[in-house]
Amino acid sequence: MTTASTVKKPGGARVAVQRFGTFLSGMIMPNIAAFIAWGFITMLFIPAGFFGAKSPFGWHWAPVAEIIGGGGDAATIGWPGAATALTANADGSTYQGYVGLVSVMITYLLPLLIANTGGRMVYGARGGVVATIAVMGVIVGTNIPMFLGAMIMGPLAAFITKQMDRIWDGKIRPGFEMLVNNFSAGILGMVLAIVGFFAFGPVFLGISAVLGGIVGWLVQFNLLPLLSIIVEPAKVLFLNNAINHGVFTPLGIEQAAESGKSILFLIEANPGPGLGLLLAFTFFGVGAAKASAPGAIVIQFLGGIHEIYFPYALAKPMTILALIAGGAAGVTTNMIFGGGLVFPAAPGSIIAVTAAAIGAGPANLLVVYLSVAVAAVVTFLIAGVILRASRKRDLAAEGGDDAFAAAIDQTEANKGKESSALGGLRSRTSGDAAGAAGTSVATKQLNTIVFACDAGMGSSAMGASVLRNKIKKAGIEGVTVTNQAIANLDGTADLVITQNQLTDRAKAQNPDAIHVSVDNFMNSPKYDEVVEMVRSQHEAK
Repeated sequence: MTTASTVKKPGGARVAVQRFGTFLSGMIMPNIAAFIAWGFITMLFIPAGFFGAKSPFGWHWAPVAEIIGGGGDAATIGWPGAATALTANADGSTYQGYVGLVSVMITYLLPLLIANTGGRMVYGARGGVVATIAVMGVIVGTNIPMFLGAMIMGPLAAFITKQMDRIWDGKIRPGFEMLVNNFSAGILGMVLAIVGFFAFGPVFLGISAVLGGIVGWLVQFNLLPLLSIIVEPAKVLFLNNAINHGVFTPLGIEQAAESGKSILFLIEANPGPGLGLLLAFTFFGVGAAKASAPGAIVIQFLGGIHEIYFPYALAKPMTILALIAGGAAGVTTNMIFGGGLVFPAAPGSIIAVTAAAIGAGPANLLVVYLSVAVAAVVTFLIAGVILRASRKRDLAAEGGDDAFAAAIDQTEANKGKESSALGGLRSRTSGDAAGAAGTSVATKQLNTIVFACDAGMGSSAMGASVLRNKIKKAGIEGVTVTNQAIANLDGTADLVITQNQLTDRAKAQNPDAIHVSVDNFMNSPKYDEVVEMVRSQHEAK
């Protein structure tokens, strides 16, 4: 039930960076809701927030602002039971302030969530527990938001737990498994927490200081826009996750905690360059690229799925220069006027950007909008010149649509995993090839169908929704359709649907299931065959 892929798979260092970036993204993305919650609390209750003591709207709501915002005069707030701590003023003096949700969430909750997620990715729930214990030692040992420490120590602790369990695997007497497992995990967690407190904490503190110093140096000498030279090409090649989630997000969170916003959140997430490129193809492109660009704008700008514009850049590699210029122009605009986001914008939709920018005030939102517009205009103008210069040659050349289809294939090869957005582009140009292959007859009862991808969200969730609606319209009951990460496949699924480049991994994770491979999660003709297969089984009961 699988289809053969004709896409050349990338290899070497690029694949290693992609996998590393995917792993980092896998720790951050499932916890984005927590980052958003922290961002909204910050937006509402810090002194400069909507309800803070220095609210630009005059909406001060005492004493909630002080309690949740982590500041204030202990003698006048008078709320019993709240934790207190000496807090430094700008002049070096201290006052007794309340430790509120903002400081507690960023110092403890967010790093612990990241550590637990990273631990689970390496060794399931057991790895997540030990990872959380170990990272607690790192956090207390540094007393700062230790995101880098969580992203390193969490998976490392889970890996050590996994190796420890292998020592006595199969050697425990029956009836003592729970005793050994609980005590071994607890003792190892204790040891790692102590080691993290005394040894790893200072190391991660040093790493964080070095990275922060580099960013500070770039800001001091107005060189931050130069990062676009690295980021924009890296995005097209799907090499950006290691930079964005490994550096920008942790440092951005620390900056946002100190100043209420961070420009680092907008270096990679700014939707302006992609918008400008797609507008250029809309007006000056040819063939399928021109026809599909307007629809891609909606997906990219409103949906925040930036990968939709990558095939356009690969079809005309010179346009990457336009993306670099547009990205640098957007960063420059934010740097000059002080624009930034309160929390990460994920996905990089203008809607998410708006929500993350308004928290720092209406003026900041206008600056952020300006940075998006400037990035889009600069990219559009440069890309337009590039496309106009080659327009006659492109119109005269044969196989222009084939070149664009090849660029779509290369983009998926660069990504190394499924993309419903790119599949949608392909369906508009050459159709979904998945439907050409036949399907096998199910030899087992199909009650549980799972759409699986790397993160278990996004495109697989959309695919599951499409098939779920088809099954519902067919009047079939008793079939569960869900989506999850490939790493979380536990062998209970009867049928697993994956993008063709991920099928082998899914088979290794769940070998007993029937596997269906598709090119496009959104509209593959394979779904009708699956529905018919399930219908036949239910009618035969």
